[in-house]
Amino acid sequence: MATPLGARDSAEFAATAARARPATTNRHPATGKVPLVLSGATVVLPTGTVKNGQVAIDGTRITGAAPENAQVIDVSDHWLVPGFVDIHNHGGGGASFTSGTVEDVLKGIRTHRDHGTTTLVASTVTGDMDFLAQRAGLLSELAEQGDIAGIHFEGPFISPCRKGAHAENLLRHPDPAEVRKLVDAARGQAKMVTLATELPGGLDSVRLLTEHGVIAAVGHTDATYEQTVEAIEAGATVATHLFNAMPQIGHRAPGPITALLEDERITVELINDGTHLHPAALHLAFHHAASARVAFITDAMDAAGFGDGRYLLGPLEVEVSEGVARLVEGGSIAGSTLTLDRAFKRAVTVDRLPVEDVVAAISANPARLLGMADRIGSLEPGKDADLVLLDHQFDLKGVMRRGEWVVDPQLG
Repeated sequence: MATPLGARDSAEFAATAARARPATTNRHPATGKVPLVLSGATVVLPTGTVKNGQVAIDGTRITGAAPENAQVIDVSDHWLVPGFVDIHNHGGGGASFTSGTVEDVLKGIRTHRDHGTTTLVASTVTGDMDFLAQRAGLLSELAEQGDIAGIHFEGPFISPCRKGAHAENLLRHPDPAEVRKLVDAARGQAKMVTLATELPGGLDSVRLLTEHGVIAAVGHTDATYEQTVEAIEAGATVATHLFNAMPQIGHRAPGPITALLEDERITVELINDGTHLHPAALHLAFHHAASARVAFITDAMDAAGFGDGRYLLGPLEVEVSEGVARLVEGGSIAGSTLTLDRAFKRAVTVDRLPVEDVVAAISANPARLLGMADRIGSLEPGKDADLVLLDHQFDLKGVMRRGEWVVDPQLG
């Protein structure tokens, strides 16, 4: 497999760049863009980390060998990692994916792209079934256009005992016919449904989702250990924001957390914002699930990338203060204001996780879950040119999506 290039190739490309500007005849035939080489970075690959590496881009894709006369940009003293993939995100930039207009949704998407999320699944919150079906239609159009990677329905099929920031009067049992209604409304763009699988119809709904290629996620649940094991056997493969909105571990009643951590078929979502999880809980998840079964998410709401103030999450009013979102009535945590660049930096600098493990959790694992690992999630030839440039302190400096700079590092 061709990989980012070594020091000898780096010198050759630098010499080429010094002799001449890129030739207009060497532009990509479809995009009209001059091929590009990002040179000198520490590059995180599936096979390990390469120092003084290079990533070559031709058009919208990463290429194994840099084309002749490619423009070379020196990114020494930086990290190059794959674009981030967020499978659980309710909005940002002041915009909601549950209730906003198309323009609002696009604004939220752009906000997260500015923070490194090049692939995003739009999540809804509990609402009236007809309204959710209508939202599914709007969001499916954006998915068909490639703006989002699909739809995640979080609610209304969740437990009133663990409702979190969901309107209790709109909750309902996961009747397979109603679950099917939302899946059908998404026109093939439903990626995940969060369920309290212990409720009537829960296991049948898990089987229905599995048959239709939709991820069944266990979350906002009051299930026992044994009930969670049943859900996994029925086909559930994801734990929605593990530890949050579910019974905690007990020595006689181990609960869903234990079942979800111990089963190799389950990928666990973690919100690494310093509010939802104690660092010890994060390390517990990585220890038991290992880096191959963790997916960092934001669970972001409107205030992500926007600021403190009053917001609506579905029909419920939320107060955001010092970056923490809580329901005005009751004080429950109401999503987060997290962006994945912050989750990445915290994981490396505060939690002291290996960079390679963080890249797996923030890019490769969620890409695999979405069935998109052939296109995104790693810096390999043939994949989309989705990447994030970080400085030596792990602050974001550049974001590229499909060969276009979303955040231009202004380095060359």
